[in-house]
Amino acid sequence: MSCRAAPWSRPSHIAGPRVPTTARPRFALGSRNLWKNSWTIGAGVSNMFALPSMLFRCMASSGSGDGGFARSTSTDEAVTPLPLYSWPDKQRPRVCILGGGFGGLYTALRLDSLVWPNDKRPQVLLVDQSDKFVFKPMLYELLSGEVDVWEIAPSFTELLKSTSVQFVRDSVKLLRPSDHFRRGPGEPCTGGVVHLESGTVIEYDWLVLALGAEAKIDVVPGSAEYALPFTTLEDALRVESKLKMLERKRFGRSSPTIEVAIVGLGYSGVELAATISERLKNTGTVKAINVQTTICPTAPQGNRDAALKVLESRNIQLFLGYFVSCIKEASTSDDSSSTVTYSEVDGDNRKLILDLQRAERGLKGQTLEADLVLWTVGSTSQIPRLQPPDAPYVIPLNGRGQVETEETLQVKGHPRTFAIGDSAALRDPSGKLLPATAQVAFQQADFAGWNLWAAINDRPLLPFRFQNLGEMMTLGRNDAAVTASFIEGLTLEGPLGHAARKLVYCLRMPTDEHRVKVGISWFTKTAIDSLASVQNAVSKTLTGSWTVRILGVYDLRIPEPNELEDRSMSILCTT
Repeated sequence: MSCRAAPWSRPSHIAGPRVPTTARPRFALGSRNLWKNSWTIGAGVSNMFALPSMLFRCMASSGSGDGGFARSTSTDEAVTPLPLYSWPDKQRPRVCILGGGFGGLYTALRLDSLVWPNDKRPQVLLVDQSDKFVFKPMLYELLSGEVDVWEIAPSFTELLKSTSVQFVRDSVKLLRPSDHFRRGPGEPCTGGVVHLESGTVIEYDWLVLALGAEAKIDVVPGSAEYALPFTTLEDALRVESKLKMLERKRFGRSSPTIEVAIVGLGYSGVELAATISERLKNTGTVKAINVQTTICPTAPQGNRDAALKVLESRNIQLFLGYFVSCIKEASTSDDSSSTVTYSEVDGDNRKLILDLQRAERGLKGQTLEADLVLWTVGSTSQIPRLQPPDAPYVIPLNGRGQVETEETLQVKGHPRTFAIGDSAALRDPSGKLLPATAQVAFQQADFAGWNLWAAINDRPLLPFRFQNLGEMMTLGRNDAAVTASFIEGLTLEGPLGHAARKLVYCLRMPTDEHRVKVGISWFTKTAIDSLASVQNAVSKTLTGSWTVRILGVYDLRIPEPNELEDRSMSILCTT
């Protein structure tokens, strides 16, 4: 019987000859006590779930929950059992989703929204190392003050409270899939197990890998020590804290300007440069560095032109055709001929020096000074470090560490494992790798949810086809660029593009309840900002001294603003 057509009812015992204790493999899988959710390692091996005998090569060394594993030296030696995650139902399918980003969370919500037969509705478990879902395309609005944390980073508990999806906050330590093993007739199929850092073991029938990617910050000497990434909520809050500290220290006309260096001018780098330069205005300078001679090389022409126009209109210096070779503190520089002046911001934040090398002919190397360095170049997959040490190639990976998948989003050679988002290496019909964007993860989550439904119900699976709906980027509090793929040559810029982008992202929020809350909050803020803009415009037109005739008898003169510095208004009335 194939894995796909395997029945979901689990037999309490599988008949067969008893295997002598001396004939059992060295790393035997223990029996499971149905009344206690734990595994007993040693004699009396049960074949209840028909898991491979070599599955648990790593045994828990202690019951402290520290996630440590050690090899067993004897099958008869008593060891502390592994804490096993307790699924509510022993019969229904078990779906484990690793990663609560766009791919993982939206797959879980999709599975919960589908119509299932009562005996096949799966138990869904979502695992993430954070307790909040982060709407990453709007992290830039935290720096501009347009959004609050709760709007773009709601808790998983809040989002999943009206669903049957369970959530566990933990980090993944090890993956041990077993759906690639050949099974004999009548043996039920299981997907494998996941080891968490806390020491808990999750046995599953179906697995979804949606772990995303981490920022690759240790690229050049000094980048890991002095540069900050901008990919997570914690990164954004840390950058916000650094900017506030610099603004507080540099407050006043005589203070030196704040210098922020941004490495990389893809979408993330351009959006950061536009947002921070607008925030700093005349109090700071943004220095944007890119190895290529153009910005956003993969963006539509309309978005690229709109972004370049905004960058050139603000206090931003572009260094195109350069790459950073080194980052160091100013106090450690040995170049006595350097004209850079080293000034200390405070005890914990000194000036940083970036050495630039030319990537294009005709350019000369340069040295830049900065108070803050933001790194937006490169990312790395989390999957390779989760491979079993005794079976490092059990999950097929490409050169970038991404999981190789079929068109159905199933991992190659693993019919019960799906990979989506940044974790997956899927190509379009032309052979080009799909971009690691939120739009791709959105669409893959829908397909992964449907294909899980189809696989559990023994229906044909659908091949994934990415539909490019367009691209959006923020360029400030009231500026953005939106290019729709279905209307060739159309790019919405300025306030209109900004409003369209926020509307689309509001509709993309995970749940209806959160969508309504965010929509009301944004509408209120927009109304207040509009009213403030009208008041500012009126006040500008009324600058200077002017006189109002009251009832044709009295003339009321309103003095100039400099006459109001003592917060008292002198009203002169003459007949």
